[in-house]
Amino acid sequence: MKAMDATGETPLERGALPVGEPDLRWSARATSITAIERELARIWAVPRLVTTVAGVEERHVAARTSVMNLVVIARRPETGERCATTVSALTGRHPSRTLIISSRDPDGPNWLDARIDAHCVMPREDAPEICAEMIHLSAGGATGRHLEAIVAPLLVHDLPVTIWWPSEPSFGSPQATDLLAMADRLIVDGSSWGGTGLRRLREMAGLLGASGVGAPAEPGAGGPTLAITDFALSRQSRWREAIASVFDAPEILPYLRYVRRIEVTYASPDGSGRVDLTNVVKPVYHVAWFGSRLGLTVRSPLVLGRSASAAVSEGAQDLGATLAGPHGAVAVTIRPVHSTVPSGTTLSVELGADRRGSTFDAVVTAEAETVNVACRRDGADMPPWSFLAPRRADVDLLAEAIEAGGRDTVASGAIRFAAALSGDVT
Repeated sequence: MKAMDATGETPLERGALPVGEPDLRWSARATSITAIERELARIWAVPRLVTTVAGVEERHVAARTSVMNLVVIARRPETGERCATTVSALTGRHPSRTLIISSRDPDGPNWLDARIDAHCVMPREDAPEICAEMIHLSAGGATGRHLEAIVAPLLVHDLPVTIWWPSEPSFGSPQATDLLAMADRLIVDGSSWGGTGLRRLREMAGLLGASGVGAPAEPGAGGPTLAITDFALSRQSRWREAIASVFDAPEILPYLRYVRRIEVTYASPDGSGRVDLTNVVKPVYHVAWFGSRLGLTVRSPLVLGRSASAAVSEGAQDLGATLAGPHGAVAVTIRPVHSTVPSGTTLSVELGADRRGSTFDAVVTAEAETVNVACRRDGADMPPWSFLAPRRADVDLLAEAIEAGGRDTVASGAIRFAAALSGDVT
């Protein structure tokens, strides 16, 4: 990092920098939108960039190559810093103008404080640098209650807008409605929401419209043009690949339409699975993805029941539902199991099929680096298999969301199905 000059600004200069490593080149403070815009203009006014390639000094022009606007709504400073680290790691791949915003003291006086940074990356020795801006904003009073008034003038026009809400979004609030009205994509992590997370999930599904692309949308309420990425769903891609692989064999594929049972177990600290304490968004997503891809419908949504399994504590609460398919009903059980892994983590997904008197069962489990599949046909164990599939970090999930482009119909279908499946569970 270069030292700031007497004005508190770091000029946009380059010394020796490892290829691919982001570097902070400019940092300034501002207390108004006008001052922020002035600093953004100044960042690119004095590019004195000289580097050495093969022993020869060459001038490299800093390329301001934003491909999108990224707006991060961070309740806590530590959340904003964590997100900033993730975004900085993507500067060379997906440079953006990033706004990281937090509001404080809503009943106090109006104020605004901003730090404007420029990060640059040298993608390779013979290439110009790629640079992008990051603006850390804190606002109080009425200013903090109307974040859209801060965001709108700072966006790069004609570039898509992605809103990343790493904490729990306040769907339906005027603030959220106004922010989402200017967004092309919303990124959330449903597994971090309070309670079961299902009430918030239903609210989010409403942003997709009633029936997908072409459905009418209320102004400012999301609608068919809003794409949604839920990290809780994206992280399950390795599970989905494993479940799909179960039916790769031609002799097993016919059982797919005759699945009668779906059971998902998830981690509960005490095994009770109290729905007011444990987020179950991830277990519900497993069922929702499977049901939506097979064209199943929700006959009866999730309700609380008592677990009969000896693997859980006495009095533990299952969630049970019934789906309808072309060949009959499909029983759904979402079951808590005592575990020391983080609460709500999926432990297993089990499928049971019955086709013309022949039975087939599959159990999928996952570890930090691998996913495991075990199957049984007509009571006989089949050879198990495993494949390497590490858990993905937020930087990989964010890159995938950015690269996805428009709406992901598979994700949208799973979110809608999950909302229908959740019923009235809060």
